[in-house]
Amino acid sequence: MKEIIAIIRMNKVGVTKDVLAAAGYPAATFQKVLGRGRQRGLVGEVKAIEVDKATEMVLSSSAMEFVPKRMITIIVDDKDVERVINIIMAVNRTGQVGDGKIFVLPVEDSIRIRTREKGFEALV
Repeated sequence: MKEIIAIIRMNKVGVTKDVLAAAGYPAATFQKVLGRGRQRGLVGEVKAIEVDKATEMVLSSSAMEFVPKRMITIIVDDKDVERVINIIMAVNRTGQVGDGKIFVLPVEDSIRIRTREKGFEALV
């Protein structure tokens, strides 16, 4: 089993959820997240300035904001990893900065609390 974590644009959540469900992957967790990538966030007004009280010199200032995104977590069988990644990519790739990231991690086990089923059976 693998855990796929995808960080995507907020406006792509609904269609991503629908396409994954239609492809047979209805179980996923969606979270609101804030972050920034190589683009270093959104340029805006200065939000925070750190000043050394002794020298009154500006140590750092923050003119960048974190970007609101959505994080999808989905656990799939090893054989489904490429298919799910391709679905997420097809829906979310605009070719613009900020399309997001996908991470794939190993999962040792899963357990359905209600029935005590383990492994892949706990997912279906």
